[in-house]
Amino acid sequence: MPTKAPGQITRRAALAFGAIGAGILLAPLGSTKARAEPKRGGTLRVAMAHGSTTDSYDPATWDQAFSQTFATARHGYLTEIAGDGSLAPSIAESWQPAPNAATWRFKIQSGITFHSGKTLTVDDVIASIDYHRGADSKSPAKPIVEGITSMAAEGNTLVITLKAENADFPFVLLDDHLCILPSAAGKIDPTSADGCGPYVVQSFEPGVSAKMTRNPNYWKSDRAHFDAVEMLSIPDNTARQNALLTGEVDVIDQPPLNTIEMMKRAPGIKILTASGPQHYSFAMDTRAAPFSDNNVRLALKWAIDRQELVDKILYGYGEIGNDQPIGRSNRYLAADLPQKAYDADKAKFYLKKAGLNDLKVQLSTSDAGFAGAVDAGVLYSEKAAAAGINIEVVREPNDGYWEQVWMKKPFCAVYWGGRPTEDWMFSTAYAAGAPWNDTFWNNDRFNKLLLAARSELDDAKRRGMYHEMQAIVADDGGAVVPMFASYVMATSDRIAHPDAISANKPLDGFRALERWWFV
Repeated sequence: MPTKAPGQITRRAALAFGAIGAGILLAPLGSTKARAEPKRGGTLRVAMAHGSTTDSYDPATWDQAFSQTFATARHGYLTEIAGDGSLAPSIAESWQPAPNAATWRFKIQSGITFHSGKTLTVDDVIASIDYHRGADSKSPAKPIVEGITSMAAEGNTLVITLKAENADFPFVLLDDHLCILPSAAGKIDPTSADGCGPYVVQSFEPGVSAKMTRNPNYWKSDRAHFDAVEMLSIPDNTARQNALLTGEVDVIDQPPLNTIEMMKRAPGIKILTASGPQHYSFAMDTRAAPFSDNNVRLALKWAIDRQELVDKILYGYGEIGNDQPIGRSNRYLAADLPQKAYDADKAKFYLKKAGLNDLKVQLSTSDAGFAGAVDAGVLYSEKAAAAGINIEVVREPNDGYWEQVWMKKPFCAVYWGGRPTEDWMFSTAYAAGAPWNDTFWNNDRFNKLLLAARSELDDAKRRGMYHEMQAIVADDGGAVVPMFASYVMATSDRIAHPDAISANKPLDGFRALERWWFV
């Protein structure tokens, strides 16, 4: 099926290929003013809740919002999610399966140059994707591109052949790690800052800041409105909020939700919200006792009050979860899956099935894991106590949380931005052996269904497979997923943005630096 020129997939086509992105039409809360036309100028200052001293230019290492937002500011990608949630062209101006969903042809835009002046070619695209496919690759993108058997250039067209039909494949190329870098002799330099994106790097101090200036040769004439951009890593919630209130920065992500009402009343401040696939979890290492026993995992899933967390941690900016990562914006949500609710007696029942009268575990938390994670852990602990479960909440340092705690400690707080398709989310975080499978979970039936659903073109059969997979994850998986969180951002009233911003990830799909402007 050919794409709608110049490459944007319509809703009907997206349904046919089994995936819909997440987008939302929104305005600042309380605002009814018409939006001004974009104009150029000024230096945008953004304070983010993430960032680490181990951050690097290497696309195989990006694991949180600072590095991913920094990446989209300097790099280009084959496709992107538009504000209305559709799949839109970028470096690839159009695409189509030929003759079926096991072979895809992507026409590459002509005239794109890297910051270094090198002209982008199909060879650069191939080398950039190949970097994540290598046998020694530890890239989080490896599981979603390992289905590629070959790539070839036919003029300015990239031809990708897959092991099996994949109806979602154009969405795969949205992955933040799959940026396009310049190549030489078929290889990219992963330590290079050179890109073809909207801004050129001037300086980068990992865990502290990144400074960029507008790319004078940017190929999207309606983007990159700021003269310069400065990104700051400020994990402390209060410090990040104060930086906005005092005018030191113009935009912050993850403002403390317990102060949103106060911030709404502050002069010159706007609050933006967008509902997408973002969810918070408590990940258990299923290889380690006691979490290796699914009865223990089920006890912990029944011992949490999900609605309490939505009310007290999210302050209503979200909805309850059901221990699996597929949300309302996904096409194949199993909405009829029995909803778990707090039940101390059921938690006790599963403890007894595990041969236990009580249980003591440590839960590692930090606001770097997700905003309010420490308080969420405390609420969890209080309710679990009635089931004989003693959860010791360990407050870990914000700095280094993702390197020293996540996937290192056996029970910890995690945020997930979600993914626009079921296959992508499951392949990234639940497939056996996936680099970001943070529960180290391995379920044979799930893994077989994952492969089968990816190539199944019969919509009814595919839906049934994804529904069964969600049930397996909810009842056997190692993640307690208590809530889906809306994206909440706060900005100066000097900031303007399109009426429709992407809700698949924070900060307009990590593209606020490219799409927003000063009024």
